[in-house]
Amino acid sequence: MPYSFAQRLSDHNTPGWYAMLGTLYLNKKQKTSIWLEYQWRRDDIIGSWQQSLARTGFQYHFKTGASAMAGYSFILSYPYGDYPVGPYHTTEHRIFEQLMWNGNVGRIFLNHRLRLEQRFVSKIDQTAPTYSITDWTFLNRARYQLRAALPINHKKLTDKTWYALAFDEIMIGFGKNVKQNIFDQNRIGLLAGYQYNKVLRAEFGVFNQTLQQASLVAGKPVFQYNNGILLNVFVTKP
Repeated sequence: MPYSFAQRLSDHNTPGWYAMLGTLYLNKKQKTSIWLEYQWRRDDIIGSWQQSLARTGFQYHFKTGASAMAGYSFILSYPYGDYPVGPYHTTEHRIFEQLMWNGNVGRIFLNHRLRLEQRFVSKIDQTAPTYSITDWTFLNRARYQLRAALPINHKKLTDKTWYALAFDEIMIGFGKNVKQNIFDQNRIGLLAGYQYNKVLRAEFGVFNQTLQQASLVAGKPVFQYNNGILLNVFVTKP
């Protein structure tokens, strides 16, 4: 049964997400590459831990500009906000598969990403005197992201180009172990970017994250409404 707004608990936070993202091509024809990523996610912009996320994958690039990737992520999620589930962090091992493809609408460069995730999330005894993993929960999640970039000082995204970027990503949980949070979260953001050359580009801006926690608090669902900042640095080795 859907929950009314009156039955929801609201939690507002100000995260800061800082990421280094790398593509390492494995051959001169640039058909295959290794993806390397680390995200340092903090609460109160930089004050305390929110999440540590490391991701790697093997990517195949098609002639059309589309790509397919399979990979692995390791995540530590820390308690934060007004309704944490307990004092201890959770550990997650994640396998993922994704497709990416590009398109254009006039000068606007569009990037689509569809990702499936198989998640192994630790169960923690939050009442124990010391940190202890008691079991693991298997979860499935589907994600779709759309990014739209508009070059400012050039007609295309080429060397020494400033651009404006907007994105939206929705995440849906599915499978027997998903609780009330079938709608997992939505992220939307507005950033300014600079592509220095084919090797280096960076983006900085603001984002909003609407997230439903998996566990109820006093029988009520908890929705987080997080407004924070993003900094992404991309490095590509041809």
